[in-house]
Amino acid sequence: MESTKSKQIILSRIRKALHQSVDAPFSRQETEGEIYPKASDDLSVIFATEFTRLLGRFAYCPSWEDLALQAGQLIRDMGWKKVYCQESPLVRLFELQGLTDIRYTDDLSACDVSFTACEALVARTGTMVLSSALPHGRTASVYAPVHVCVALTSQLTYDISDALTIIRQRFQGEIPSSISFATGPSRTADIEKTLVVGVHGPREVYCLLVEDGPPQ
Repeated sequence: MESTKSKQIILSRIRKALHQSVDAPFSRQETEGEIYPKASDDLSVIFATEFTRLLGRFAYCPSWEDLALQAGQLIRDMGWKKVYCQESPLVRLFELQGLTDIRYTDDLSACDVSFTACEALVARTGTMVLSSALPHGRTASVYAPVHVCVALTSQLTYDISDALTIIRQRFQGEIPSSISFATGPSRTADIEKTLVVGVHGPREVYCLLVEDGPPQ
């Protein structure tokens, strides 16, 4: 009974406090200006530097044709046999470039690699921004052992707030149900303080950055 009475007293005090306006603390706190300094270099250079520093693998493609060539060579060099890709433009591009050695699969759990698009890239942290609104949904960038993200130079942003602004504008306020931030391969140091890669996600992550323009 005592504990119930004490609980009721506490809740009544909380309700009373919620009805009373309180001046915001730290009224002199600076809210103007940027938290982080402005980008001092080209965003693609900053992203590539941060992405590779976090064990990601980066390649710049000056055209869609070059993307097809680099992707095809990567697939052959790595010996990937089963490719998961729900991005129709990428599939058509690979087919037009004669990449007949690619075997597409809808079985994400059994694929060797997944190719996906993204919503944006965050240069400052080397992060890929993904959402459930993309054709591959929530899972392709997590369940596949290797993730290859294809992004456009126009999707480069400096900070996370800029990426979220792009998403809000693109979907006109109807934000996707899931937005995820992938920064390099999955890794943890929880096991005896030893860094282990690929524990709860892809062990390898690639980003192929394509110069803007429609595929020829």
